[in-house]
Amino acid sequence: MFSGKCTSSVRLDGKTTIITGANTGIGKVTAKQFYTLGAKVILACRNVGKAEQAISDIMAEVKDGGLGQLVVEELDLASFVSIKRCAKRILQNEKQIHVLVNNAGVMTCPKGKTQDGFETQFGVNHLGHFLFTSLLLPRIRNSTPARIINVSSMAHARGSINFEDINSDKNYSAIAAYSQSKLANVLFSKELARKLEGTRVHVYSLHPGIVNTELARTVDQVYFPGTWLLGRVILFPWVKTPEQGAQTTLHCSIDEKAGEETGLYYSDCKVKEPSASAKDPELAKKLWVKSMEMVGLNDYDMFNCSENTLPEPLKNV
Repeated sequence: MFSGKCTSSVRLDGKTTIITGANTGIGKVTAKQFYTLGAKVILACRNVGKAEQAISDIMAEVKDGGLGQLVVEELDLASFVSIKRCAKRILQNEKQIHVLVNNAGVMTCPKGKTQDGFETQFGVNHLGHFLFTSLLLPRIRNSTPARIINVSSMAHARGSINFEDINSDKNYSAIAAYSQSKLANVLFSKELARKLEGTRVHVYSLHPGIVNTELARTVDQVYFPGTWLLGRVILFPWVKTPEQGAQTTLHCSIDEKAGEETGLYYSDCKVKEPSASAKDPELAKKLWVKSMEMVGLNDYDMFNCSENTLPEPLKNV
């Protein structure tokens, strides 16, 4: 099957990068590549032990010269407290942030809530990354040129933002909730890019492909034992390896031509048209306002506050 490939040879020496969910799958491959290119790579992960094992794996596999640095930070995207603690530690330790890859996610999981009471998929995939990015944004703005990459999915095309039941309290469908969260990723990227226009902070969203990772590990609990295995058999001709699945993330992170673009959606290392809903500017603005309210940042101006001090929401964390 065809799979796009990042062809850029740009190095990342002296750059600080953050990847959420970097202990496995395409996040781990991205971390390995950034490390090889000379970057300081912060693996922001819920399971610190798995993240440390990922670092050991990467260092054992990559022994060439000109390497970067690998660091673990604990980050549970289902907990606003954890997100704030992680953001505060990073801001206290890092003077600049050049690349943020919002990669972590959950998919088609049983109905559940985050620690803050939001539907799990919307809470982790969208709200968690929305909050994390917002808290780091002043430092990113001070590190230009910089890039923010949001890993979405082609599933966004089946999604809609149900403002009347955004937490799926009245009617829960695992697929619908996942698609809503992935549409939110694209809309967030569009609106953030608009708000950052002219700042040299560029924003991207992407579909990595159907990738053989742990992302769908809970699908058997939603449907029946063996669902994921059956799906892998049916979809085998289109399933990518994690190395193939990471290529579009890498393209958006380092490619020179992509560095001149912002607010676009990518698949197989090329710009692709997202769904009509994903291109709706009024929907993106409405979701932004709702998201700011849900994460408790209504009084926080991430675009005009000082880049060198802790954001107000983190001062008492």
